[in-house]
Amino acid sequence: MSLTFFSPPLQQINSEIARRAGVDLYVLRLDLMHPLVNGNKWFKLKYNLLEAKEKNFTTLLTFGGAYSNHIYATAAAGNLFGFRTIGVIRGEERLPLNPTLNFAVQQGMQIVYLNREMYRQRNTPALQEYLRQSFGEVFIIPEGGSNLNGVRGCTEIVGNAMPTAGYAYAFDRICVACGTATTLAGIALSLDQRQRAIAFPVLKNGAFLAQEIESLLTNYLASDLSSPYSSPADWELVCDYHFGGYAKVNDELLLFSQQFTQEHGVPLDYVYTAKMFYGVMDLLKQEFFAKGDRLLLIHTGGLQGNVGMEGRLQRFSQI
Repeated sequence: MSLTFFSPPLQQINSEIARRAGVDLYVLRLDLMHPLVNGNKWFKLKYNLLEAKEKNFTTLLTFGGAYSNHIYATAAAGNLFGFRTIGVIRGEERLPLNPTLNFAVQQGMQIVYLNREMYRQRNTPALQEYLRQSFGEVFIIPEGGSNLNGVRGCTEIVGNAMPTAGYAYAFDRICVACGTATTLAGIALSLDQRQRAIAFPVLKNGAFLAQEIESLLTNYLASDLSSPYSSPADWELVCDYHFGGYAKVNDELLLFSQQFTQEHGVPLDYVYTAKMFYGVMDLLKQEFFAKGDRLLLIHTGGLQGNVGMEGRLQRFSQI
């Protein structure tokens, strides 16, 4: 596996919908940074990996669901950078392994299962001590890389879209899908006060994430970690495009994603980016954005998860 990481391309979307709204639309293609370790997952892992290396840990332990992009990326990054990896998976073992877990095992990850009741305790000192007793000295990365190291990495995402210093304020609105809120927190910390971050929760009733975001921002600014600015830029949650909840999709979303890919050459994952892109395009039709706005949509990767939905996609194969 290559150690080479590429700068993510900045791609303009020539959309009639955006043209009618008077908005310039761009996508930051984090999905093209590396064949296996890409998207926002790389940014959330980066400083966790560095801390583990600095503290001489040889084993990473993390958490996720059976189709987790984070499990996939951690397994690949561990193999790439010389760590042993352990993935603690929510739920019971199901054989044969799905494509995500099969890949993780191929990368050398040891898979461990926790029932859902125990899994809910994954962030408690008691369960983490139990895991250390079971597996030895492990460097624990939270589910989704959602810690201050993860926030720190995400402060660097928008900087990848800025080829020159004079380009730094080119975008008025930065849009991103939202799961754990770590990526949104990092982006908000990296923006100038004239800019605004807009997050699209992929979970049902995602307004609760506002508290998570505030907590991440407060804790990060109180830490000794570097921050581009002393306070975050304005941010907001748009909670109307979850399509029923986490990992829930319907025919409308699948059709939109396939048509968007065909028209613009940008593949979308159904759990995160498809919902955010759908939301942005719908809001453009509603004139949610001001004329003259320049929008940057963050493609957070996660395309590996689409493999598990191939059966549902077969209906759209002729479109």
